[in-house]
Amino acid sequence: MRVAIVTESFLPQVNGVTNSVLRVLEYLESQGHQAMVIAPESDGGPSEYHGARIKRVPALPLHSLLPIGLPVAVPSRKLEYLIDGFAPDVLHLASPFALGGYSARIARRLGLPSLSIYQTDLAGFARHYGLNIAHSSLRKIVGKIHTSTDRTLAPSTAACGDLREQGVPNVHLWRRGVNTTLFHPSKRDASLRHMWGAPEKLIVGYVGRLANEKRISDLAILDRDPRVQLVIVGEGPASEKLQRDLPNAIFTGFKSGEDLGAAYATFDLFIHPGPNETFCQAVQEALSSGTPCIVPQTGGPADLVTQRATGYIIDTSNSKTLLTAVEHFMGRSDREQMSLLARESVETRTWSAINNQLINHYQSVIDARRVPAYPVGAVA
Repeated sequence: MRVAIVTESFLPQVNGVTNSVLRVLEYLESQGHQAMVIAPESDGGPSEYHGARIKRVPALPLHSLLPIGLPVAVPSRKLEYLIDGFAPDVLHLASPFALGGYSARIARRLGLPSLSIYQTDLAGFARHYGLNIAHSSLRKIVGKIHTSTDRTLAPSTAACGDLREQGVPNVHLWRRGVNTTLFHPSKRDASLRHMWGAPEKLIVGYVGRLANEKRISDLAILDRDPRVQLVIVGEGPASEKLQRDLPNAIFTGFKSGEDLGAAYATFDLFIHPGPNETFCQAVQEALSSGTPCIVPQTGGPADLVTQRATGYIIDTSNSKTLLTAVEHFMGRSDREQMSLLARESVETRTWSAINNQLINHYQSVIDARRVPAYPVGAVA
């Protein structure tokens, strides 16, 4: 199978969209499939990844529209030449926006099966920043893009429901995989706990981009609690502001690999307060590490957590509710059982299993295009 992947984000940028594409490319190579990636231009990006050629198109930063640091590719005639020249069996659009939307039109002109992955809630980000007109416009644009593809894969029931409300047809649930070896309870590090203040304090951690839309400042109630030590892992534009808002928190900066695995497993409790996550891979990585999670009631994370079994699904913007959940966790005598349940909840979600589902989705849209327009013997 030949797969052309058009992505709004790729290396050297590291984010959820990029990571998902990387895992897909690794799996395609392992199964003997051929792939090509078309991505926005970026300094320092690779020209090849796991056998897939990386083709770049000109891009502009999105800072002028939304302060979330995403590039926007400039659609050009070159895009059609790249896609047509590769002659793919299927076109995979990763979190499509400007580049993906234009590519979907190309797929229709060329008669190519297309599959789109819904991953970034741009409209939700716009609403968070008070850009209500942009929220409405972006919602319509994103809905129109996904409507123009043969099938849309969304990572959570909330995301599926939102797309269907917009009139997007043929929406299917497709979650994300997790590296259950890297993110494992055995990575718990006693020396790291000591450095962070355990056993005197409950270690509550966050992992992710430090940006205003993640609502990390909502954790101030925990930062003021002498029983709790907040540990913030990540970097981003709101770093300085958060260090002022959360003066008692430990900011570790960016972590990856074994260091990140150790951080997750060493937390007593993980929290992700961002309300606009379509999935939230960080929650799944924490669960795989045996760490119970607190997540908001909106967005994809609520799919991942079982209330009071593997964590808490609450209004994380409500300080009183947040503190009550943490205190309830502190008083539990079954925290080890919660850790076991957290791990068990994601053990089968390996990237291999998830990407095997993706191959099946590819094949379905390819086969659907092969079905004749009229039954055999019918008169047009």
